[in-house]
Amino acid sequence: MGTVIVITSGKGGTGKTACTAAIGSFLARSGCKTLCVDMDAALRNLDMALGLSEQVCFDYGDILSGRIPPEEAVTAHPTLENLYFLSAPTELPLETEAEGFAELADTLRQSYDFVLLDSPAGIGRGFRMAASGADMALVTATGDLASLRDGQRTVQELRALGVEEIRLLVNRVNPKVYRRIRRDLDDVIDTVGARLIGVISEDESVSEAGNLEIPLIEYGARRAWGQFENVAARLRGEKVKLGRI
Repeated sequence: MGTVIVITSGKGGTGKTACTAAIGSFLARSGCKTLCVDMDAALRNLDMALGLSEQVCFDYGDILSGRIPPEEAVTAHPTLENLYFLSAPTELPLETEAEGFAELADTLRQSYDFVLLDSPAGIGRGFRMAASGADMALVTATGDLASLRDGQRTVQELRALGVEEIRLLVNRVNPKVYRRIRRDLDDVIDTVGARLIGVISEDESVSEAGNLEIPLIEYGARRAWGQFENVAARLRGEKVKLGRI
């Protein structure tokens, strides 16, 4: 049985979608059958980060409505073996309930080693749906004060929704900026209130890959590439040191 992980954040701009795509790609490359699910109805972008914007036909709304079974709605990545994608609908019907998605998550975990849910930012309806089916959460945050406060609230909401294993992914770290604002990783961890799973350096290659609609694992990156690979290894249960940032 696979693990369902919601990747979320308190606010937009933390790089949550790029993290979902990169971590999913590295899990797949290691041999884990991995499904990335875009949970952000109406504002979906995960397909672009995975280079699949021209290949998606169905979404999880089609599954929840009973129009199509899960195995037919999922898109297999054409170049990355073991990587699969399920899109969000263009709009989420009001009658769609979190319980319905939780049942779908139970179905998906039977077929995949990892199911990564790219949650919309904030703690609204889409966030609650994603969290309803999750075994674990990765909260992405930057060093910005607003991101830290919103990340702290997100952790509290996840715990209230019954998600017990919550880890912190600190993204877009620029040591020079941290020094100027007198902040360090301990400050980020203490404020958000979750155990650290990884630190991703600020790397323009991540943005470049996204804008070109090329998966980061195929595009390459100067600093973030190996850091995403290490996060994927930790999710598989390997002991990987944080290393120097």
